[in-house]
Amino acid sequence: MTILLNGTQIVGNRMKLTGSLKIEAADMSGQTSATDKSEKGFKPKTLTVAMTIPFKKVEDLQTLMRLAEGTEGGGQQTTYRIVNDTAQAMGIRQVTFTEGVSAREDDTLQQWIIQFTLTEKLSNPEKKEQRRAGNDVASQSAPGDGVAGSNRSAASGQDDAPQELTGFEAVLKKVDNYLGGKA
Repeated sequence: MTILLNGTQIVGNRMKLTGSLKIEAADMSGQTSATDKSEKGFKPKTLTVAMTIPFKKVEDLQTLMRLAEGTEGGGQQTTYRIVNDTAQAMGIRQVTFTEGVSAREDDTLQQWIIQFTLTEKLSNPEKKEQRRAGNDVASQSAPGDGVAGSNRSAASGQDDAPQELTGFEAVLKKVDNYLGGKA
């Protein structure tokens, strides 16, 4: 089994990959025994790699650690193009290191037991979601004037446009202006 990340080979013995796809769903049954679920979509696929590296091949472990700690220009974690049979079968093209890299010394043999997880970056469901057109929010209005809408200028005492007043409203306006100090 071979893994290449941006052309750099991950070297190890007894390498085993486990691929997984997590499908998120939430229980909607509440306190009942119903089986209703709320789908939350597909999460990125992951590849969990388990392997061993002999103590005398320390440069192979150093290469793996260098790749795991890689960052790009803005300080973000490096995204790697992956070449691997399991990754290809699962449709994984780009990955990042997640959940850490563990290197434990073997109890009986002179080797490290290595385990790490690669998580898919820019998955197909993610690309579909980005291409999907967002729903435009329709402006909603009720008949009549809004509280803070068009009457804002009237509330602040400014008249933007002349208003047509009925005869009774004109008399009330004159009385209001007289009492309020406006002439």
